[in-house]
Amino acid sequence: MLKGTLAVVALAILTMFGVPSVRHGARDLKNSWTRWSYFPIRDMRRSVALQPQKVVYRLPDDASVPTIGKEVELDRDVAAEKLHNPIPSSDASIARGDSLFHKLCVPCHGRSMAGDGPVAAQFMTPPDLLAQQTRERKDGFIYTYIRHGGVVMPSYGFQVSAEEAWHLVNFIRHQQKMSPR
Repeated sequence: MLKGTLAVVALAILTMFGVPSVRHGARDLKNSWTRWSYFPIRDMRRSVALQPQKVVYRLPDDASVPTIGKEVELDRDVAAEKLHNPIPSSDASIARGDSLFHKLCVPCHGRSMAGDGPVAAQFMTPPDLLAQQTRERKDGFIYTYIRHGGVVMPSYGFQVSAEEAWHLVNFIRHQQKMSPR
């Protein structure tokens, strides 16, 4: 009985003053007694890291209040007469429109603007933006089509601001002037 008691006391002393386990987060005797025990795997190198989303296009909240007013959706023919491009066609505007076009419009309209993008093969073909029919459209008509969509085209009102839509119109007009079609 005495040997068993001595063995238990010796084991307790070795446990208290022995080298603490790194698993419990203690590096020396003082830390082993003053720190709480932690979850066994708390090392940042072995933890799971979630990748945040880089770009999120979400609809506004139902309870949100617009700060710049609500854009009134006009009939395209009325918009063609009433809306005029407030942004002058400069090199900066055309470059911005080019960037937006390649980001948003190329999947359907294609790089050549002929309606031959990779998505167009699966759905109804979008119009050729360099064709005579599109050239005859007024800027307000194209702007309204970009912002509010149409029969084939979805609305891009939440992805493209009003100013960016006018930059796209400037880019399309510039390409129409440069194209021999």
